[in-house]
Amino acid sequence: MPPSALGRSSTPPTGRYLSLASREEIALWRVEGHGVREIARRLGRAASTVSRELRRNAATRSGGLEYRATTAQWHAERAARRPKPAKLVTNPALRKYVQDRLAGSVLAPGGAAVAGPAVAWKGRRHGPRQHRRWGGAWSPQQISRRLQLDFPGDEAMRISHEAIYQSLYVQGRGALRRELTACLRTGRALRVPRARSRDRGKSHVSPEILISERPAEASDRAVPWHWEGDLILGLGSSAIGTLVERTTRFTMLLHLPRMVGHGDGPRAKNGPALAGHGAEAVRDAITYRIAALPEALRRSLTWDQGAEMSQHAQLRVDTGVQVYFCDPHSPWQRGTNENTNGLLRQYFPKGTDLSAHGADDLAAVAAALNARPRKTLGWRTPAEALDEVLRSVQTSVATTS
Repeated sequence: MPPSALGRSSTPPTGRYLSLASREEIALWRVEGHGVREIARRLGRAASTVSRELRRNAATRSGGLEYRATTAQWHAERAARRPKPAKLVTNPALRKYVQDRLAGSVLAPGGAAVAGPAVAWKGRRHGPRQHRRWGGAWSPQQISRRLQLDFPGDEAMRISHEAIYQSLYVQGRGALRRELTACLRTGRALRVPRARSRDRGKSHVSPEILISERPAEASDRAVPWHWEGDLILGLGSSAIGTLVERTTRFTMLLHLPRMVGHGDGPRAKNGPALAGHGAEAVRDAITYRIAALPEALRRSLTWDQGAEMSQHAQLRVDTGVQVYFCDPHSPWQRGTNENTNGLLRQYFPKGTDLSAHGADDLAAVAAALNARPRKTLGWRTPAEALDEVLRSVQTSVATTS
């Protein structure tokens, strides 16, 4: 039976939710025999909204599913009361299932538990190259979907992945211990909003110098002298800079030696970039290499959004080359350079100290790479392709004069 009186048990609904007047109209149209889609059309709502309303908030005391507006309003207001007890608080079996999949022991083939590294909970994310806690490490989505397979007929053993995340991260809904965040793949102690990760960019990159503003002639390689650049990193924060011409694939390497004082003591926070690939060192290395080219041979330079290019404005003043930046996490926008970096790893493998190679060594490797035939160039070498482009430029200048 419907309640005798409807007390105000929740805040008045916004336009997003059905009101008592809307529910009265639904009840009348239902009695008149109108279907769900016709009722939704008259209300100006989605058909799924009306269908859900008839299913969730119908009167069930009579043994049927008769829809009454007052009873439906009472059901809706009762469901809207906050705060609600978290499902992981009221269901110990579900809580144990989730905890075991998040942080349960790693088992050897014989069934014995393997402890793994002893890692104390510090209340923050693990640092780089640090041991991490071992556990089952199922993701919340894996846990949520697996429950449907392990308990197909038990509706009480259901939880969304978002509810698990909220139990880990939201204060007041902490049915799960906070330290279990260390068992997530990212290990974050604080949740990162999607908008922040999607729009993440560097302060030195403004919209007018993004790759979308680069001239079309650079994108289709129709006109040479557009360059791509990057750093390849090695052991101990050593680095080598790379510059690749997009049309000819001609490569130049930047020597980035470590500065005086590197390794003499602990690194000072916000101190000078003694590893040799700070913004000032990279700017000077690019200026030294690219300023030696004729001005017509340096139309643009495309880089990723690394902090080593934060002095790009000064680089443009010194060299006259326009600098453009790729979108965040989009290395394919510098595909020529990424491919060249892969070729260079034959000479400079990952995990080796790149500071051991002097400027002469880098010049020799660049010469070897530029003398290697490329399929994309019709089996010509980058050096030959560059020479051909230079000859064509000189011929056109002589003809014009």
